Amino acid sequence: MTPKQLYDLGVTLFDKKSSLNSLHQEIATHFYPERATFTVTRSLGEDFAGNLTTSYPLLCRRDLGNQFGSMLRPTAKQWFHMQRRYEKNEKTEVRRFLEAFEETQRRAMYDPISQFTRATKEADHDFSAFGQCAISIEVNHNSKMGSHLLFRCWHLKDMAWQEDEAGKVEAKFRKWKPTLHTLRRTFKKIPAQLEHRHTMAPFDEHEVWHIVVPSDMYDKGTKLPYWGIWYDPSHDFVMDEVPLWTGHYVIPRWQTVSGSQYAYSPATVAALPDARLIQAMTFTLLEASEKASNPPLVATQDAVRSDLAVYAGGVTWVDAEYDERLGDALRPITQDFRGLQYGPQMTSDVRALIREAFYLNKLAMPQRGPEMTAYEVGQRVQEYIRNAMPIFEPMEAEYNAAVCENAFELLWRNGAFGDPRNWPRELLDSEIEFRFESPLHDAIEEQKGHKLMEVKAMLADAAAIEPSARRSSVRRRRFAATPRRSARTA
Repeated sequence: MTPKQLYDLGVTLFDKKSSLNSLHQEIATHFYPERATFTVTRSLGEDFAGNLTTSYPLLCRRDLGNQFGSMLRPTAKQWFHMQRRYEKNEKTEVRRFLEAFEETQRRAMYDPISQFTRATKEADHDFSAFGQCAISIEVNHNSKMGSHLLFRCWHLKDMAWQEDEAGKVEAKFRKWKPTLHTLRRTFKKIPAQLEHRHTMAPFDEHEVWHIVVPSDMYDKGTKLPYWGIWYDPSHDFVMDEVPLWTGHYVIPRWQTVSGSQYAYSPATVAALPDARLIQAMTFTLLEASEKASNPPLVATQDAVRSDLAVYAGGVTWVDAEYDERLGDALRPITQDFRGLQYGPQMTSDVRALIREAFYLNKLAMPQRGPEMTAYEVGQRVQEYIRNAMPIFEPMEAEYNAAVCENAFELLWRNGAFGDPRNWPRELLDSEIEFRFESPLHDAIEEQKGHKLMEVKAMLADAAAIEPSARRSSVRRRRFAATPRRSARTA
């Protein structure tokens, strides 16, 4: 394909995505108002949540987004480890090299210049609200302190992608609208028309596209697996084209459905009706409570001679000749507030449903009291693992593994791990994969410890009932440890 044909493909994908942007706008309005710019443009200083009456849905999304980071990437520990695929028992030399690679990659990822923490923080909240996010991983050769990795999270409204026949994200398209000054500084060549505009108005914005496709989709040969093309559609001009070792963008997807390349967040899909409901309920309860505490009044015409002063200490003047036997000149409207008592309970029920939709009732570690037995603690930890594992385990392969693998590929190709000729032969002939540590994996290991304690308690109880069981157990173990002689040796 030519750049123009790839651009036409991207236009088609963005056109089909317009209805999804409307859904994302609705989701962001209720759960992530800072990101609610899919179909509208916000001005600086605008109140993000000015149209909401309660912040509870926002808090649930915030808590789930923070859980992703703390569970998947705990900064207090080395949360990723390298190993050769299908190899568990590594040689000492191979293990030493892999540990050195881990330390090098961790320093590169957590270098403040790389912006890894910022990008993943933004991506976690996109993931919790919309079920997907877009992170670019590249080498920043323009850094003043040398080459560094650079992680950035991009707004989903500016991204579109297409799946291949295997269901993996293939072609990726991003709209970018920088200033002409930024364009001129970023690319060695830009259209002549933009060169002229740059001299007149360097801070005018101009839209360009970044297109990343597999090498077999672009009409230029390369041994690398991807092409990255910077294209100016308004002038049909290719500003840059670079062969890439990685797909540049990592797009983790939470819950996918057949027939769509875009994912959804099961949390917001389930909570969106309740979010609409709780906003309406809160508004109704606030209005009813205000009417109860400051009720509307009925004033008799020509009897009230001043403005109504219903504030504390206010005085309202009434005509002295008005006959009070005809009724009070100023009185509150009689209202029925018997249904108001059910409002708090209904609101509490809806809050519980929203909290459950965001899995927050399942992600809290079980409380442990001093009166709890080891068996009871083990059962609660086991229940926690059953609830949390289906949420986080797929994300390790879809999110963490993709980010780590792309970062490893870029570091390796740019010489961060030294000359491969100095590596052990086993590393050169093997494929590197990642395994991860997290509080969830710690709970799994803790569960194994509880099982051991249960077995020890059972053996102690059995020994108390039948003391000879301990001696017979020891004899059986000694007998089993004695090597058997074969019939030929005998």
